Amino acid sequence: MSATKMLTMEEVQQHNTKEDMWVVIDGKVFDLTAFGAMGLHPGGMPPLIEVAGQDATDAFYGLHRASILDDPKYARFVVGQVATEPKQKSKHEGDVVPYGESHGFWRKASLYYKPTHHEYRQAVRNFIDSEIRPDVITVDEEGTYPSLELNMKIAQFGILACLVVSEPRATELITELGITLPGGVDPKAYDLFHGLIFSEEFRATGCYGYGDGLFGGCSIGLPPLFKFGSEELVRRLCPDILLGKKRICLAVSEPYAGSDVQNLHCSAVLSEDETHWIVTGVKKWITGGMYADYFTTLVQTPMGPTMMVIERDEDGETCTTRPIKTSYSMAAGTAYVEIMEAQVPRHNVIGKEGMGFMYAMANFNTERWGMVCSGNRLSRLMVEECFKWAMQRKIFGKRLVDQPVIRFKLAQMAAEVEAVHSLLEDVTYQMQESIDRTGSEEELNKRLAGPISLLKYKQTRVAQLCADNACQIFGGRALTRSGMGVLVEKFHRSQKMQAILGGSEEILADFAIRQAIRKAPSDSRL
Repeated sequence: MSATKMLTMEEVQQHNTKEDMWVVIDGKVFDLTAFGAMGLHPGGMPPLIEVAGQDATDAFYGLHRASILDDPKYARFVVGQVATEPKQKSKHEGDVVPYGESHGFWRKASLYYKPTHHEYRQAVRNFIDSEIRPDVITVDEEGTYPSLELNMKIAQFGILACLVVSEPRATELITELGITLPGGVDPKAYDLFHGLIFSEEFRATGCYGYGDGLFGGCSIGLPPLFKFGSEELVRRLCPDILLGKKRICLAVSEPYAGSDVQNLHCSAVLSEDETHWIVTGVKKWITGGMYADYFTTLVQTPMGPTMMVIERDEDGETCTTRPIKTSYSMAAGTAYVEIMEAQVPRHNVIGKEGMGFMYAMANFNTERWGMVCSGNRLSRLMVEECFKWAMQRKIFGKRLVDQPVIRFKLAQMAAEVEAVHSLLEDVTYQMQESIDRTGSEEELNKRLAGPISLLKYKQTRVAQLCADNACQIFGGRALTRSGMGVLVEKFHRSQKMQAILGGSEEILADFAIRQAIRKAPSDSRL
């Protein structure tokens, strides 16, 4: 029977038994006889029998996500289409769910975004939709590490280049390698708002762990090479990283102290001929460490904290990694790194020996800014998911959204997410203006370190509220790792990490006020 054959509801109603079972969803007629007989329905046979021979659109959307119907494997069950209009649209076709996108994109009226930003967003979104989104929930749940093949595909599309394109030496190398940026953006025109969009689009999948696995380690491990590394080091290591053939991560944190970066136990001594540093120690919570080829590592030396690139040895005798099971996903490749008398050539030192702590601090502000970009997009996803669910879920004869308490929770979430985003856009503008005016991030780090820290504190507090409200709106579905509430469950399980990584909430909040006190007039009085 042709999948395009027009049928009537009277014809559908004749197929209403376990042995001959048709249903209508969004105007399409599905023959679920074999589907039910093979036990493919996760809810078993009874729910299918209940809607056999009927329009099951409302029942379907009360139990399943609309994306299921996009899966090609279910197309074989379609046997026709009813002549009447569908009772319910499966998607907000042509529309944006209110507060599901930032206002600069949703309303297209903003002082910050130019046409190139919108073109870039669409290009990145198209890539994610075709290459990552189809199986992202599955691989995130299974904890599958991103493959080298996918890493090279991401690199070919220009995604990895976006992580460092603002660095002059990176721009030069990217051009030499023939890498183009998504949407045809000129590398010299790429700014922090492109970076903000980059984070938003990748985090919109809702899979925090897999997102970190895709580019988290590279985003913080590669910039120090271009900022402070020698030309020889950049030319030797960076081409293969930008082309996706090799992977890099940042190894700073240790078991002994997280936010206290100066409390280093990983140490090094010079070899007798003074050509190598011999490094011994451990690093912990290293994103992407399980599959990294290079580790941008902070090490204590007699000259002071020094940053250097430690290369994974093939036999695994001097640099080994073990997976750390975190609350979000094994797909992030979070590792415990053991370094045992690794001989690191002195030409692998990044910048000057003894200056490593300063290099690490210089990287933290943009790292924290990136965490806010990602974290608030995940909070916004909760607003989007809850809004959709509240519109379609019926309880006590009404939609959830018709309940005042649900509307209040939605309002709380939307107001807080938009507040963070507005502050984020302003801070991003200030950061970019500082870079454009001075040509470096030095002033940015002095002038905006406090506001960035305060912003990150606020963002993680908002994430906590969104996680709690989303759980209450989704109910029991928010506690299951599949089905309608799968993204809510993932967010609730992972959002607390945002309040710890990159500096804990308490430390960042205190730092922000200490920075403000320094700038306050000494004779301030009421």
